[in-house]
Amino acid sequence: MPAASTIKIVPATPARWEGLETLFGKNGACAGCWCMWWRMKRSEFNAKRGAGTKRALKKLVMEGDVPGLIAYDGRTPVGWCAVAPRADYPVLGRSRVLAPVDEEPVWSVVCFFVARSHRRKGLTVALLRAAVAYAAKKGARIVEGYPVEPRSGKTADAFAFTGLAAAYRKAGFKEALRRSATRPIMRATIR
Repeated sequence: MPAASTIKIVPATPARWEGLETLFGKNGACAGCWCMWWRMKRSEFNAKRGAGTKRALKKLVMEGDVPGLIAYDGRTPVGWCAVAPRADYPVLGRSRVLAPVDEEPVWSVVCFFVARSHRRKGLTVALLRAAVAYAAKKGARIVEGYPVEPRSGKTADAFAFTGLAAAYRKAGFKEALRRSATRPIMRATIR
């Protein structure tokens, strides 16, 4: 990873919308998603994908709802991590594989986007650690993530948008439950 002094991870606030827009590019990070996949019903997401999902994310940011963190290398936005209370992601509530582990309130890390120039350099681990610190400041006691753990050990970047289990382990998360061979539920407990 670039020198730690050049990487700064900060909340996505209205003043930083332009940086997030630059990072996600014209394709909205991944095929027009704009990190709204977990926040919208499938029918709504499919109808709005692209310009509509961009407007929805921008509205969240501009209204002061911090939907995640942006990593900057100097002045260049290079990474994204979506983190918020689990209740902000209704799609999680409809997943059998990612159903709640227990009744404990949790914050969830659901998505990453890292600029090609900064992939495979440890930025996801840094984003995870920053997400836990941010959630702790907001009163969270548990931060949860839903990474993939490919059977072959490798997966295409497009399919690793929830992160890889190895990165979660490096960031101090522990496996809480596994209902699928390739989708562990990982947790970090804040003391």
